[in-house]
Amino acid sequence: MLTTAALVLTAAPALAGSPVAAPADAPVSPPLAASSPDWTGFHLGAQIGYADVNASPGASGDGLIGGLTGGYDWDLGDWVIGAGADYDFTDISVGSVDIESMWRLKLRGGYKLGNGLAYGTAGYAHADTDVVGDDGGYFIGAGYEHLISQHFSLGGEVIYNQISGFGPTISDLDTVTVQLRASYRF
Repeated sequence: MLTTAALVLTAAPALAGSPVAAPADAPVSPPLAASSPDWTGFHLGAQIGYADVNASPGASGDGLIGGLTGGYDWDLGDWVIGAGADYDFTDISVGSVDIESMWRLKLRGGYKLGNGLAYGTAGYAHADTDVVGDDGGYFIGAGYEHLISQHFSLGGEVIYNQISGFGPTISDLDTVTVQLRASYRF
């Protein structure tokens, strides 16, 4: 034990003058990639779903609806805004009137959730019928779109359409559509 103490006391002055290596800096990791992809650009796709139509006075109908969709989005960081249009084919009978198609001019704004976008949408809606002509109104809705890859997205949308002015046979059309869509992003 006395020998150990002597060794420690004689080694201490030698170690005191020795340079001690500073601990190595932690490796610097590269900056993290953006928390979500860039949504800026054009998109074109197809959609399919279901429409429930209530008409004044007192008629209703429902059925398949589907068509084309397209637009342009601007990525603003955590937020995305966009403009677009869609055109849907349908053959829903409401009393003695068949609704043949609907189209919309759209604005949307949403918040990015990773690779997804939760958004609200609103704009102009227009319906064409077989016997009472066509007319326009407005729509409001909400949806979610998810980027599967840089150029491909899948999503869904629920829209309430209010169209009025067809004449005495149908004065108002209140339509709720629920659609799934797939889009190619340029």
